[in-house]
Amino acid sequence: MFIDTHSHIYAEEFDQDREEVVQRALEANVRNIILPDIDSTTRQAMLSLAEAYPENLFPTLGVHPTSVNDSYETEMQLFEKSLGQHTIYGIGECGIDLYWDKTYYKEQVIVFERQLNIAREMDLPVIIHSRESLAEIFTVLQRQHYNMKGILHCFPGTEEDARRAIDLGFLLGIGGVVTFKRSLMAEVVREIGTDHLVLETDAPYLAPVPHRGKRNESSYIPCIAAKIAEILGSDTKKVEEITTNNAMNLFNLHTSSVDRP
Repeated sequence: MFIDTHSHIYAEEFDQDREEVVQRALEANVRNIILPDIDSTTRQAMLSLAEAYPENLFPTLGVHPTSVNDSYETEMQLFEKSLGQHTIYGIGECGIDLYWDKTYYKEQVIVFERQLNIAREMDLPVIIHSRESLAEIFTVLQRQHYNMKGILHCFPGTEEDARRAIDLGFLLGIGGVVTFKRSLMAEVVREIGTDHLVLETDAPYLAPVPHRGKRNESSYIPCIAAKIAEILGSDTKKVEEITTNNAMNLFNLHTSSVDRP
């Protein structure tokens, strides 16, 4: 089976056909889907969807960096209040985003570091957003003094960056971008191999070829796996096995059906 480690199928883009989207994923053998949190405005939709598919959909809790502004403390209080009230499998999506707006950079760092501390206290993996901010992300991570674990979502870096992330304890989230023509990710994947990769869609964004430009969904994960196999001269089944095992170990999904209430 495949695992989509990053999908926002609880978002409004799926309001008209969400059940069909989940069913298409299951039919494509994408049996587990991680649902990263965004903020308090979408959290209940995410949790409700996970409750509807307890054997397949697994939520995290966090505050996305683009949701950070001058009232970030209120957002963090709502996030922290939710901890302990729900079964979750990670912290995030959190991090730093300097693509859309640099106004609240300092606040983004504060919120990111608080979430890293919570992940450490709860022994949970973190899902890290690093758009136009990988150097800043590494600076924050270097200040942490514990054995971290998680995913650098939609990994944006070079082979050197990839090895640095791996050394810090992270897996690389590889999505539809790797299928794009002249994608720099292809070379990173070629050099790194599959041992430190997980698959993701970031649905509804960044659909892989041949669906590029359309709404992304979790059923497209096999397209990403096939492209990675092509890059490595391997086969899709091998990519499936390794990346699924990586994700199951990271999110502790081996016993999830037993542990969930």
